[in-house]
Amino acid sequence: MGDITQVPVTDLPDDFTGTAEAVILDVREPDEWANGYIRGAVHIPMAEIPGRLGEIDPDADLYVVCRSSGRSMRVLQYLAQVGYDGICVRGGMLAWQEHGKPVEFGGGNGQGNGGGDAVR
Repeated sequence: MGDITQVPVTDLPDDFTGTAEAVILDVREPDEWANGYIRGAVHIPMAEIPGRLGEIDPDADLYVVCRSSGRSMRVLQYLAQVGYDGICVRGGMLAWQEHGKPVEFGGGNGQGNGGGDAVR
């Protein structure tokens, strides 16, 4: 897994809404997503990635996040095999929250618009 690029959460914007050149892909399970997500994130649980590749823009800068980076690394290994480049968000949502980055809750549909009802 050492050849996958990682980025610290401090190097990322707090909000990916309306950012066409960059996508944050959240690969956590729905219950984890409901506990808070990055504004503007696209939510595709890890097990659904192969069937939903068409939802991932191959030309965008792709950042993948999960709870702590383990699933992100596995997803990125898979994506590399099918021709996608991506970057792991080091430390995942645990690091995101530890660094005081905002987290959305509520009505987000996981389609890149955030859409949350509350921010913490």
